[in-house]
Amino acid sequence: QVQLVESGGGLAQPGGSLRLSCAAPGSITSSYYMGWYRQGPGKQRELVALINGGGVTTYADSVKGRFTISRDNGQNTVYLQMNSLKPEDTAVYYCNAGLVDPHTLRPTTYWGEGTLVTVSS
Repeated sequence: QVQLVESGGGLAQPGGSLRLSCAAPGSITSSYYMGWYRQGPGKQRELVALINGGGVTTYADSVKGRFTISRDNGQNTVYLQMNSLKPEDTAVYYCNAGLVDPHTLRPTTYWGEGTLVTVSS
């Protein structure tokens, strides 16, 4: 059982910053992409940011310029630095790791349990 462990959520004021971390076991190698999704109140889960083992990143338009994803392959950890937070960023943030087998094209994906981020004055 692969367990992704998130930390760093909490309460922030509008315009403030938070940093999320997600620790993965050693079985999550640099072959896996890692990233963050979020689910706000009454909303569907949505992609926030992804990063592959080579450091190539993808961001949702809503967070571009404000959030930065990074990873430490040696520590099997992915981070999400969130700046200029807005109330609409309030959500449960989920860590995600996955890959597609190049031979079978079978996807494998793992999820953390989520960490709550609340942006409010």
